[in-house]
Amino acid sequence: MAHTIHVDVVSAEELIFSGEAEFVALPGEAGELGIYPKHTPLITRIKPGAVRIKVAGQADEEFVFVAGGLLEVQPDTVTVLADTAIRGKDLDEAKANEAKKRAEEALVNKESKIDYAQAQAELAAAIAQLAAIQRLRHKG
Repeated sequence: MAHTIHVDVVSAEELIFSGEAEFVALPGEAGELGIYPKHTPLITRIKPGAVRIKVAGQADEEFVFVAGGLLEVQPDTVTVLADTAIRGKDLDEAKANEAKKRAEEALVNKESKIDYAQAQAELAAAIAQLAAIQRLRHKG
C-alpha cells in the first residue's frame, strides 16, 4: 500500500475535498509547494491558483481552484483553508473571462469608485483561474 496523507480542502461555503492522497501541489506565497506524506509541519498563505491532489488509487489528479487562503501541513494531514474554492470540473471560462474584463476596466477607469487594490486582487484571481482552466484542459 502506498504511503498517504489526509487532505481537506475547505472554503467558507463547503468542504470541497476530503480524502487520502499520495501528494498535493499548490501555489504557496513563495512559489509552488509539493507536499508528500510525513512532510515537515508548515503554515503559509497560498496564492490564487490550482491545487492538484494525487488521490491514492486513482490515475487522474483531483483539481481545485483556490482564490487564496491558508495552508496547514502536519506529517499526516494537509488542510487548505481557501477564501474561495471551485472544483476543477465546475470552473467556468466565460465567467472567469468576464471577471477579468471587469477588473481590467475598473483599473483603467479613473472615475471608478472601486478600491484599486481590490480590483488588482480580483484581476489576479481571474487570471489565475483562467490559467487553471487551461492547465486542466491540457491534462484531459
